Amino acid sequence: MSEARESPIRVSEIFGPTIQGEGILIGLPTVFVRTGGCDYRCSWCDTLHAVDSDYRDQWQPMLVDEIWREVTLLSGGKPLMVSLSGGNPAIQPLGPLIAHGHGLGYSFALETQASIAKEWFGDLDVLVLSPKPPSSGMATDWDAFGDCLRQAGDRPQIALKIVVFDDRDYAYARDASARYPHLPVYLQPGNHTPPLPDQDDATIDIDGIMDRMRWLVDKVTDDGWFEARVLPQLHVLLWGNKRGV
Repeated sequence: MSEARESPIRVSEIFGPTIQGEGILIGLPTVFVRTGGCDYRCSWCDTLHAVDSDYRDQWQPMLVDEIWREVTLLSGGKPLMVSLSGGNPAIQPLGPLIAHGHGLGYSFALETQASIAKEWFGDLDVLVLSPKPPSSGMATDWDAFGDCLRQAGDRPQIALKIVVFDDRDYAYARDASARYPHLPVYLQPGNHTPPLPDQDDATIDIDGIMDRMRWLVDKVTDDGWFEARVLPQLHVLLWGNKRGV
């Protein structure tokens, strides 16, 4: 554990147990460890409090034992899924945390835009790769994406998840899936009314999100893209932009 003490993890927030709101684990009870910091600045980011360096003073450097005390308290000591999110959690030294939790029977899922590969990806139970489409304003490094797959190897369950706002995003998703046809693909309508970092009660346009959801379902079925799964952000439907749920 000495290595973990030498490399604290920047944590934005730890919360739960709640349900995983999206993707391959949707509906599964989980505790979230949200790290601070990101190498991307997506135009529609809904977690700016964990991304923007203006909020760095709210990110707490924590050791594995400190994080684990909170996870244990929240989970009641019952092993469950721990979701590692961000920001981009791949920035942080999470290997010792994963090893510690596995020793106690917990499982780990991580979602990343696949811009940074880490050797401990192969220790995860679930790895969600979520490259960002054109509407984000970010460019995808497919070489880095491939490095993430190589680091993961054959241990974790791997899925492709893409947020879709418009036709360009949809075309991007089709291309990404064609590049990696062995990966199950999950599509998610984008939230076009993300909150400001200090306004987790900001008004959300649920009707607009559901319109985009229906549009996306129609696109997939009309195109016969039957390999894709279209899912909502369940936490957004339940709690809007509220944090910590």
